[in-house]
Amino acid sequence: MSLTTDMSLQHRTEFVADAPVPTEWGTFQCHAFRGADGTEHLAFVRGDVRGDEPVTVRVHSECLTGDVFGSRRCDCGPQLAAAMQLVAALDRGAVVYLRGHEGRGIGIGNKISAYELQDRGLDTVDANLELGLPVDTREYDVAAHVLAHLGVQQVRLITNNPAKVHGLRAAGIDVVDRVELPLHVTPENERYLRTKRERMGHEFDL
Repeated sequence: MSLTTDMSLQHRTEFVADAPVPTEWGTFQCHAFRGADGTEHLAFVRGDVRGDEPVTVRVHSECLTGDVFGSRRCDCGPQLAAAMQLVAALDRGAVVYLRGHEGRGIGIGNKISAYELQDRGLDTVDANLELGLPVDTREYDVAAHVLAHLGVQQVRLITNNPAKVHGLRAAGIDVVDRVELPLHVTPENERYLRTKRERMGHEFDL
């Protein structure tokens, strides 16, 4: 599916505005979008990403505890920082921040409930299932529209998760390469990382 010709995406996600935002990694052009359900998303862009040359992109799922509060139970905050740093160093690329993806789509309250079960011995997969929730409900149609709006035609995706590559391709994103993220291991997240590798197919070495 072509990002530039699939007009059905244009009716699901609305471009709101863009403005420069200075960050600790330099200044990015920040583009805001609103999904059909009212959820707002962001894309932090460096350089001219239009055209047929592959663009280095991180599609980052919102993680309030990790991204904002620096939780050491996951590696989401360090992954976001590493992606911003890489895009800034390349001076061409984008970090698409998808809200509504908390806890792989189960929401912040359910994620804390899953944490409670994990503290009793379940891993992150079984904790979701014990709550009667799916392991991963994330969809990437919004990401496809965001990249189409930016004029991105081909993506070098920053991720350790091959399933995310498949999900983005299913949404119409032409992923031509995968860029591995550095691993941030803490005593608090080592079991979580092992579960990601052994039960969810993430590709990295501990």
